[in-house]
Amino acid sequence: MTQSTAAALGAVAGLTIFIGLPVARLHGLPKGAQGFLNAIATGVLVFLLFDILGNAMQPVNAALGHLRGGDRALFWELVAIFSFGVAFGLLSLVYLNTKVLSKLRAGGDPRALALMIATGLGFHNLSEGLAIGQSAATGAVAFAGVLVIGFALHNVTEGFGIAAPMTMSPKPASWTFLALTGLVGGGPTFIGTLIGYVATSPYFYVLFLALAAGAIIYVLNELFTLGRKLNTPAWMGWGLVTGFLAAFATNLFLTYLAV
Repeated sequence: MTQSTAAALGAVAGLTIFIGLPVARLHGLPKGAQGFLNAIATGVLVFLLFDILGNAMQPVNAALGHLRGGDRALFWELVAIFSFGVAFGLLSLVYLNTKVLSKLRAGGDPRALALMIATGLGFHNLSEGLAIGQSAATGAVAFAGVLVIGFALHNVTEGFGIAAPMTMSPKPASWTFLALTGLVGGGPTFIGTLIGYVATSPYFYVLFLALAAGAIIYVLNELFTLGRKLNTPAWMGWGLVTGFLAAFATNLFLTYLAV
């Protein structure tokens, strides 16, 4: 598979995030419905954090197994990269929120939260693109195709996660802003595919996943804070379970295709 073909497939996998974004155009919903949608989006991100951390730790744990054999450099390098990635992914959104999005947040504009969610998912999709590119470069064409299908399906639910906070806006989000969030969230799949095709490295893999984990930790804090204002504990719980299980089912389907 050529690099251009792999990049095109990576773009397809990433841009399906746009399918879930039109939900943001729903407005005037009752407070309970807004809260439930927010809780579902939170549940999706909780699963993604669980999945991301599990995948990021695989190369670290593998390097840990070689530690007693004297091969220490790789383990400590991966630990340093993982720690840096989580810290940078989280703190970059803290400062982005403080310096850049402060006016939107001060006005209670849900677009600020939607943009932060898109940023966190963008880091995650960078790692997905990396997996597609690496598979294509090593000749595992069939597996690369499976990844594209699975990630494309997964990104539909991620688009919903970005859109959910915007349903709380008093007026519908503009199509221009939805296009921006879609590119921020889904575009990195294309970039990651390009990088993965030319650089098959555990360092990139761990870094991208750690960045995604740090960003999603920050976003989850924001969503939980908002959810407590909109939901009763029972509805918050049901929404979290619904979102978590939807993401879990999508991930199971991807795993089944890959076997």
